[in-house]
Amino acid sequence: MAARYDADVTGLALTPMLTVTDAARAIEFYERAFGATEVSRVSTPTGQIVAEMSIGTERFFVVDENAGAFNLSPESLGGTSVRLNLIVDDPDRWTRAAIAAGAREIFPVADQPYGLRQGRIADPFGHHWLLGRPVR
Repeated sequence: MAARYDADVTGLALTPMLTVTDAARAIEFYERAFGATEVSRVSTPTGQIVAEMSIGTERFFVVDENAGAFNLSPESLGGTSVRLNLIVDDPDRWTRAAIAAGAREIFPVADQPYGLRQGRIADPFGHHWLLGRPVR
């Protein structure tokens, strides 16, 4: 796919960039786990991948680790301080799909005291995802 960034430059957009040790494998995981779609992919002259992905209308990037540019993965850092909060229609189903694709459960989906039915998983690359919906 040709590289193209088509965010609304007249508005505001916050787009996470997930640094991983193997972007090609991460892209496949996000497709299987979350039904993500690859929007674009470019490779640097050194072979590192930068891919724009979408889950529904939400966009994020997956990039190969590059220590020289200060882009380190959670695996290299020994953890992460960021959690991605994905609001979905059925967090139980989404969590099962992510675990089947290779994620690890941090805490199971349950009704939380702050008004969400939510659970937490770690993807195979060390990024933490909260999967939830408002309690009905």
